[in-house]
Amino acid sequence: MATIKKRKDNYLITVSLGYDVNGKRIRKYLTYTPKAKTPKQIEKEVKKQAVLFEEKCLSGQVLNGNMKFKDFADVWFKDRKKDLRPKTYERYLTLLPRINQAIGHLSLSKIQPPHLRKFYKNLAEGGIRLDTKYKLNISLDDYLKENNLTTAEFCRRSNLPNTTVISIRKGNNVSKENAEKVCNALDMALENIFTAVDISKPLADETIRHHHRLISSILSTAVEWGYIYSNPCERTKPPKVAHKDPIYLDEKQCQILLELLEHETPTYKTLIHLLLMEGMRRGECLGLKWCDIDFDNHTMKICRTIQYTKENGVYEDETKNNSSNRVIALSHSIMQELKDYRRYQTEQRLKVGDRWKDKGYIFTNDFGEPLNPNTVSSWFSKFMKKHTDQLPYITLHKLRHTNATLQIALGTPITTVADRLGHSTSSTTADIYAHAIQTANRKASEKLDTLLYGNIEPGRYHHFGYETDGKTV
Repeated sequence: MATIKKRKDNYLITVSLGYDVNGKRIRKYLTYTPKAKTPKQIEKEVKKQAVLFEEKCLSGQVLNGNMKFKDFADVWFKDRKKDLRPKTYERYLTLLPRINQAIGHLSLSKIQPPHLRKFYKNLAEGGIRLDTKYKLNISLDDYLKENNLTTAEFCRRSNLPNTTVISIRKGNNVSKENAEKVCNALDMALENIFTAVDISKPLADETIRHHHRLISSILSTAVEWGYIYSNPCERTKPPKVAHKDPIYLDEKQCQILLELLEHETPTYKTLIHLLLMEGMRRGECLGLKWCDIDFDNHTMKICRTIQYTKENGVYEDETKNNSSNRVIALSHSIMQELKDYRRYQTEQRLKVGDRWKDKGYIFTNDFGEPLNPNTVSSWFSKFMKKHTDQLPYITLHKLRHTNATLQIALGTPITTVADRLGHSTSSTTADIYAHAIQTANRKASEKLDTLLYGNIEPGRYHHFGYETDGKTV
């Protein structure tokens, strides 16, 4: 039932609608200024408005736009967790602090396009990165010696793994979370022993668009649930993403890469060979099992991925989309590589005996468990940095770009390239690799020119028996 409270020149009408998912009472308010003259007329008019307002609230005609964005976002995340993939959910959580800092205090109904445009502009400026790395200013080795501490004891005090502590001792940068753990173990302030690195580096355009998509998803749900009438993101143009040609290795650089891999462990050597030759995503490659390889027909089935999140650890997941489930042909060299690697894995399995957990994965750790995707990327990064005198630095994902670019250069139809990469449409492939397609077009034109007219001098053109160089001959 509606309650009425008289104020100075008007009346506050309140309707209670129970409790939300967090147990907080839901109330809707209406401030009404009566037009009647006499006290009896005013009382009658206010009661009538209270009844009408309550009916609208109960029928869903009055929206709850007063709810703060931050509070609604919390409800949205709890509701969507079961529907979102763990990797996507974790990614969204990393974006939320910036969003809440900018618009979390605003009521849903108050958020307008100018607020969003201002937020996106701020994101494009430096100094707002949350992934800032920190470098230790003191010698951790000296500290351990002075205090008679072993590395194991420091790991226990800081709650950091040995690999992270070794990395810090080498002078490598660390996350703020790990830097704070070191500070707690040393009982020192962060600003006294660490220096923030690249704090002025702005966010990438695509990252800013991720913020826009998340805000839009949250506010679309607010519209669907009846909190607001429309989504302001629909009236706000997301930031443009400047097109960048994919970075890749050329043919000669690929040959150098393959030669350098000969000195690495069979697991990483085979894994990189497969990524380079088949253009798979990292998770797809790590999700491969021996049952996916058809050694008779030289094909490979891609139907699962391996992912990692802090909450779930290393876990098996579905592929990115339906088109990512595919069967691709394998070359003779790759088939031989896999056969050699299977013999190597069998030898490793026999060495550990009962400790081997046979789950059928191709790429595993020493005990049969699937590899952590981050571990693979970290290894490849160190590998590339070690060979910068021979190769340009690229990330692991750039092997996929290399594969696609080389396929196009060799004249492989774009539809075939799209199928092998697992793209939903060939237009996606064409958009990403437009540079490679243009280069292939030029080469095709040159080859046809040579075929029909033979070798010609630059600037001279033959046309059905007539030769011109700007003049008619």
